[in-house]
Amino acid sequence: MTAPQDVEPVKAALRDRVRARRRDRSPTERATAAAAVTTALLRQLARVRTLAAFVPDETEPGHGRLPAAFTQLGARVLLPVVPDGDPQLHWAVDTGRLAPGRFGLLEPVGPRLGPTAIGAAEVVVVPALAVDRTGTRLGRGGGYYDRALQHVRRDAVVVALVFDDELVDRLPALDHDRPVSAVVTPATGWEALPAGR
Repeated sequence: MTAPQDVEPVKAALRDRVRARRRDRSPTERATAAAAVTTALLRQLARVRTLAAFVPDETEPGHGRLPAAFTQLGARVLLPVVPDGDPQLHWAVDTGRLAPGRFGLLEPVGPRLGPTAIGAAEVVVVPALAVDRTGTRLGRGGGYYDRALQHVRRDAVVVALVFDDELVDRLPALDHDRPVSAVVTPATGWEALPAGR
């Protein structure tokens, strides 16, 4: 692995480029991607009993479809809550009601379960700005999911959602970066990665 002081500026520049590309995507491209990603996820998650996921913002794949589509699974769905003053994500069961939370992100209303609740999930669907073919995930830079993934069970499948051009050959990585075991893109659907084999 490369030293953190060498990797962080590279990651920051990559984040800026991906965010700019996402802002430039047309509403039609976003809607088409959301439909494709949702279909691929539902097909793969058909037998899951407990799922941890997230609520995509308007620039992310799945926006406008997820997490509502997960109700078709009949699974218990946990969604993240970003509490004030705590660097750990907390979780709550999705009841279909969402409200604006910290950073303007939508989050479930209702009782909070704490940071370790994610450990009950068989599959964890995570946001990403990019993923490489070895499973390295580029997040937003806040470290919330890096910390959350420490509570995930060893046999859980961790899957990231990205647009087609955000699945790349190589990304910079640090020791604390936990690889994802699968990725879902609009064109390819669900693809297992080396971390999941």
